[in-house]
Amino acid sequence: MLPYSWRLSFSIARTALALVCLALEVVYGTAPFSWSALPLLVFIAGSLRLLRRSMEAGDSPLLPIAIDAAAFVLWLAFASRSDYPDAAWMSLALAIFVYLLSGAVVTQSARTVAGVAAVALAGILAVPAPQRLSLAVPMACSTLLAAVWVLNRDHLDSRLFRASRHSVRYRLEALHAREDERQRIAADFHDGPMQSFIGFQMRLEILKKLLARSPNLASDELSQLQRLCHSQVNDLRQFVRNMRPADLAGESLGASISRMVEQFQRDTGISAAFMSREYVEPAQTELSLELLQVVREALNNVQKHANASRVSVALNKFGQSLEIAVDDNGTGFPFSGAYSLEELDQLRLGPRSIRRRVRAIRGELNLDSRPGRGTGLKVRVALA
Repeated sequence: MLPYSWRLSFSIARTALALVCLALEVVYGTAPFSWSALPLLVFIAGSLRLLRRSMEAGDSPLLPIAIDAAAFVLWLAFASRSDYPDAAWMSLALAIFVYLLSGAVVTQSARTVAGVAAVALAGILAVPAPQRLSLAVPMACSTLLAAVWVLNRDHLDSRLFRASRHSVRYRLEALHAREDERQRIAADFHDGPMQSFIGFQMRLEILKKLLARSPNLASDELSQLQRLCHSQVNDLRQFVRNMRPADLAGESLGASISRMVEQFQRDTGISAAFMSREYVEPAQTELSLELLQVVREALNNVQKHANASRVSVALNKFGQSLEIAVDDNGTGFPFSGAYSLEELDQLRLGPRSIRRRVRAIRGELNLDSRPGRGTGLKVRVALA
């Protein structure tokens, strides 16, 4: 639907052109009143009515454009055989033709624009031969410009439509990612700090009973609770640290991963090593942040589920791709074998959050599960 200002502008232009045609008839007419002016008066009345309704959200403007095109052909046939000066009626004819094309281009499809142009161009066949060429050339040029405009408009419309579809898809993916992240946080909190607090509460009940029966045992229990509380504080710090978004902090990807591995070893006591050979830094910061988050989640899974005593992280260049490998000597997954991202998605195996992140950056994922002997995780993304 056209905005109000556009509808008003087209209505004013239609009325103004009709009034100019009437003025031309009055000035150069052969009699005080000509029956040829009667259809023109009817057209002006219709134009004034459309001008009054231009502020309303009307129906499709196809009917007014068709009426305008038919009226133009009739007026062209009459004006070319009247006593109007050639320069006056030909200039007015070109102005009306440009108005017709403008209205069709803005509101109609390419097929309708072609139809309006064909009807208007066919109307010049009624024009005498000397003036026909003078009208045909500028009208043909205007039609060519209108065709280019319509093709460009349709191209932009198709791009806008695709962009809107992509926007809807990305919003849905963001919604799903947010829900998955909330579920992951809830599960991590339930399996980690929540269980520790429940155990702490139960041991406080035991301590309360021991205080009345055996102060010495109560003192030993209190010492154990203090150590447990200290451990829970460390767990909470690790939990909060994992909840924070990954940050390069002005460093390269390799330096950020190295810092993360060192922090992991200090917090968990698990032996962790980082190895890096020659590699190319990703051009996009968002890609580096996603890879850093993948490493963080892989290390978090090692801490929570693998029961590993050693983990290694490697960053290397693999052809035209960047490869990150995380290997541990833990218990591995319940299943055995090497799987790609597509196979893990089909079988619904492996860490779901890592699969989602790798899929979002259009990378490759390979998971090698060795039950009782550890797990190998490789993520590969194209640098170009």
